[in-house]
Amino acid sequence: MTLEDILSVKGRTVHSISGEATLQDVVARLMEHRIGSLVVVETDASGHDELVGIITDRDILYATMAGKPPLSDVKVAAVMSTGLVTAAPEDEVEDAMGVMTDRRIRHLPVLREGRLAGIISIGDVVKAQHDRLALENRCLKDYIAG
Repeated sequence: MTLEDILSVKGRTVHSISGEATLQDVVARLMEHRIGSLVVVETDASGHDELVGIITDRDILYATMAGKPPLSDVKVAAVMSTGLVTAAPEDEVEDAMGVMTDRRIRHLPVLREGRLAGIISIGDVVKAQHDRLALENRCLKDYIAG
């Protein structure tokens, strides 16, 4: 099973925000869409959105606990994660799970030819693995039952 298989089921919608937005804007978007992260994009010279980082609910908590100014005064670019780990649609789910576990990340942007094709969460990966194992289990039980 590949990441493309997950994206074809869950969808390819990716919510994004600018690095110039505030953390208050992030909180509003996260709550509106009931999600845990936003990719941070900036428009390049050719008019395409370029992935520059990611901001998560956890980043908001760290900023709050670090005594940063009010959320309405802190820019996304000041606290977002950069140097992102990404994947390709043809990557295997097991490999993505290993990367996410090793790097302790919960959200993995998926790029196709350098452009954002979707994003998967650790929950998406666990669900895909669960569904695969449940199907395998059912097939084995049917085989044994004859």
